[in-house]
Amino acid sequence: MAQPAAAAEEAAVDARRRDFAALLGEFRRTAVLVPLGGGPGPEGERGLLTADLNGIRFILAFSDEQALARYAVARGEAAREWTYQTVLGARLLDVAVPAAGVPCGVALDCADGEEGMVFPPVRGIVPDEAALDVDADTGDMT
Repeated sequence: MAQPAAAAEEAAVDARRRDFAALLGEFRRTAVLVPLGGGPGPEGERGLLTADLNGIRFILAFSDEQALARYAVARGEAAREWTYQTVLGARLLDVAVPAAGVPCGVALDCADGEEGMVFPPVRGIVPDEAALDVDADTGDMT
């Protein structure tokens, strides 16, 4: 009797993986808003706004100005001007994340609770050289 339950669970996991792959593909093809932080980036320009959580840096991205406004309100900073760049999701994952120099992912619409999305620094989301689940010396998954 355990076999049908295991098969149903496996099917549910496969469905969640397919759903996430679709969301990831959509994010990679979509231009998002990325606020500029206060500190300089690697070239001396203002860096992207980030937040650190459990030793991982997340670039904060927003699907539109309304999502950015909800974030500003949640921070109590709705009155200030928010300067941002429009960046393709693929460019964030493939270029900005590896350039961070520390474990880094992307948080999309982080003020929107369950409607937001986190793209962690793992294989299949970011390049292998920036993925935490790949051994840097051997290239093997850990």
